[in-house]
Amino acid sequence: MRQNSHIVLTAALFVLFMFAAPAHAALPVAVDGDPLPSLAPVLDRVTPSVVNVYTQTRVRVRSPLMDDPFFRRFFNVPDTPRERVSQSLGSGVIVDAERGYVLTNNHVIAGADDISITLADGRSFEAEVIGTDPDTDLAMVRIPAEELQALPFADSNRLRVGDFVVAVGNPFGLGQTVTSGIVSALGRTGFRGLEFQNFIQTDASINPGNSGGALINLRGELVGINSAIFTPSGGNVGIGFAIPSTMARYVMEQLATFGEVRRGTLGMAVQELTSELAGAFGLEKDRGVLVAEVATGSAAEKAGLRAGDVVTSIAGNPVLNAQEFHNLEGQFPVGEPLELEYVRNQEKRRTRVHVQELKVMDGGSLDVRLDGATFEELPFKQRSEGVGGVLISGLDPRSRLARQGLREGDIITGSNRVPIRDLAEFQEVLRGVSGTLYLQVRRGGRDYVARID
Repeated sequence: MRQNSHIVLTAALFVLFMFAAPAHAALPVAVDGDPLPSLAPVLDRVTPSVVNVYTQTRVRVRSPLMDDPFFRRFFNVPDTPRERVSQSLGSGVIVDAERGYVLTNNHVIAGADDISITLADGRSFEAEVIGTDPDTDLAMVRIPAEELQALPFADSNRLRVGDFVVAVGNPFGLGQTVTSGIVSALGRTGFRGLEFQNFIQTDASINPGNSGGALINLRGELVGINSAIFTPSGGNVGIGFAIPSTMARYVMEQLATFGEVRRGTLGMAVQELTSELAGAFGLEKDRGVLVAEVATGSAAEKAGLRAGDVVTSIAGNPVLNAQEFHNLEGQFPVGEPLELEYVRNQEKRRTRVHVQELKVMDGGSLDVRLDGATFEELPFKQRSEGVGGVLISGLDPRSRLARQGLREGDIITGSNRVPIRDLAEFQEVLRGVSGTLYLQVRRGGRDYVARID
């Protein structure tokens, strides 16, 4: 009898549960006659703005036997080098419909001889390179097309961890593909070879070929340019990275105006603020950077900054670490006035500082033997790693330095056994050299001495 009562009670509870269950326990077929929520309307607006990028690079290939004159004569082989064509693919985003500008990754088109853009509607065009910026891994090309649709920019500074995002691109050459996810983290750094880093991390699937594609919000606005993935296997594991739209927009405007990115400097070197230093300055942990050095005559010196100050924000943007400081420093055009907040002796202060042009010197003005070379201050990455010296940013192949084996990208760390830290010291040391010029050169982590007569 008790068992029968239990069965009846269980059945009654089941019936009550079925009728009392809230409406949101299962997805309905429609809501007020409207279909289920979908990303399709947003993607209908976005996908025409995302393109496929195909590149071809021709590489000359020679067999060691081809260098043997006897072998060529014996087999009657003409002395004509063969070519190997390397193909790659990626994605891009139309950012200016009127001028036909397409933004993509620098590594997608770097070294390419031919660049072809295929639109979502099937049209294909040969692209012209407007400019590249290897320091952010961005590049812009132009296509002679009409009836294009540009993707509007969003303010990536307003992104929060947990926001929904959608990645659109051309993975593995399959054609346009859409994946969705969330913002997993912000401000990611630590990638080799990039001077400016502030990546958005997302779990939206980003695979090979997605590079240069769009990362959008649910309003169909561009929040990032897909750039890289973290993968131990070559496929997606839910860790992808995108360049923030604010950084991409600044680079785009610079490339459109100058064909290159002209960045300035505030004229000071900074270092990370440790927990101990933060406590000593009465600051929050992980907030601000310590000014290690202020260059003589720099914008920072004119604004009253000095070594030992702690910079906490630039133009209203909080400075969390040295990389963030550098990102902000390179985000504003030369001459732009910026409000800078800093702490000195546990007192919060403000000052106005103008971005100044990076120092560049013509070698001929330093010493006639250096004619044909252009020198500039070292980038942030190398300075933060404790490297001192000046960078050879340009070099005529007919110059003395080139004939002695030097090349663009080499770092001059000293002259005639005197170490140098910057262009001012390089200029000072060269004034004291009367005889043979010896340059200490660093290339690829190795040092050697070049004699320049």
